[in-house]
Parts: sequence; C-alpha cells; structure tokens
Amino acid sequence: MNQILVTEKLYVTPDMKTKKKISKIGFIISVFLLCILSSYAIYADYDRNKSEQVSQQILGDMNFTPSGQTRLVKEDAIVVTLNNEQKQASNIQQVVQQEVQAPLVQNTTIGGTVYNTIGQISIPSINVNYPILADWSDALLKVSPCKFWGPNPNQVGNLCIIGHNYLNTKFFSKVPTLQNGDQILITDLSGKTVTYEVYDKYTIEPDDVVCTSQKTNGQMEITLITCSDNMKQRDVVKARAVI
Repeated sequence: MNQILVTEKLYVTPDMKTKKKISKIGFIISVFLLCILSSYAIYADYDRNKSEQVSQQILGDMNFTPSGQTRLVKEDAIVVTLNNEQKQASNIQQVVQQEVQAPLVQNTTIGGTVYNTIGQISIPSINVNYPILADWSDALLKVSPCKFWGPNPNQVGNLCIIGHNYLNTKFFSKVPTLQNGDQILITDLSGKTVTYEVYDKYTIEPDDVVCTSQKTNGQMEITLITCSDNMKQRDVVKARAVI
C-alpha cells in the first residue's frame, strides 16, 4: 500500500517575525547587561584588593613611635553619616563637652597621599589586622577602618571604629560573626597593646548613635560598627579592656 507523504508549508506571518526579532534583541540585551555586571564585579574586587594592599602598606610603615606632642580636641558634637546623610547629633547627652589632650597622629604617605593613623586593630579569631585611620570619610573607609568617635586608642572612654562590610573576609566583613568572649587587640602609637573582650553585640538602624556614648564608668571600651549583611542596618560589637 502506497503511503502518501504530505508536507505542509509553514507560513511565517509578520507577527511571528516581529516576535522572533524581539526575542533576539532581548537575548542580546541580556548578554550585554551580564557582561556589564561581570565587569563591574571584577573591577570592584580589583579595587578592594588594591585598597587592602594600601592598608597593609600603611600598617607596615607604622613604627608606633609617639611624637611627644599634644593637640587640643574639643568634642562637643558629632556628625552622623552612617546612612550617607550628614546629621548633626548635638542632642546626644552623653557626648563629651570638654577639651582633652590627644597625641598627634603619625603621618604615613602612600603614593603621595598622607594618611593619619592612631593605632592598629587586630582580631585574631577573624584574621583582622589593620591600621586605624585618625579621620574618616567615604574615601578613607575604602582604605582602612577609621576612628568615628571617642578617645584615641587605649584611653578611658569609648573608641568607636567603623569599617566596611564587603561580604567577604576583608576589613570588618567578619565582625558581625564575633561572639562574646572574643578578643580584640588595640595597639596605640606608643606601641602599647591592650586586649579587649567582646561583651555585647546587636543590630541598629543607620541613624542610631546611642552606641557612641562615652559613659563607660571610667573604663576603656571600643565599639566596632559595620553594615549588616543586608546593608540596610548596622551591626555593633562592644568590647571592654581586660585589666
């Protein structure tokens, strides 16, 4: 019995052509965006590695030799920019309203850029070892953890240090994983190292500055502040000097 094979011709309508063209354009755009995002991620990682190298170079150049000089610092207000918006926090009652003496920071020059440092922070449990910059800004935070508020290292009061959370192992990325009892080592410019023990940790909103209080009952404390993993809040770790 003969079988008759019938081949039907497929007719391509204008609407089908349009949909096919749109599909191709969408695919090209998707590939283009993927390339851009990949390039950005690669550049961001390169930039962070470069910042890490600068930070370690600063640390290597620090000789922890005190200058023997002092400067007067009037601490009667703080500017809060943890949420990238400057806000005057003059209503915080616990701010120190007196002139205090603080040792001059040492100057470290990297590639023509001068960085003022006040000490070194080491956290063995999370492999953190960085210089503490004396001032802070968005640009400086990309280089190393910075002093945000309070006294200089190993002085009575609450030294608040801020650092980036890059969701990797650099800077303060692992600070939110610290637990009570973990040790933090702070070395001042005289070369003196004091051990601080974590006693509290919590999460705050970006504009909450209560953790910067200087009411420490005459003790030496440090407060580490970094972005939470969701980047919407701030993780705070409190530690007290072990005497």
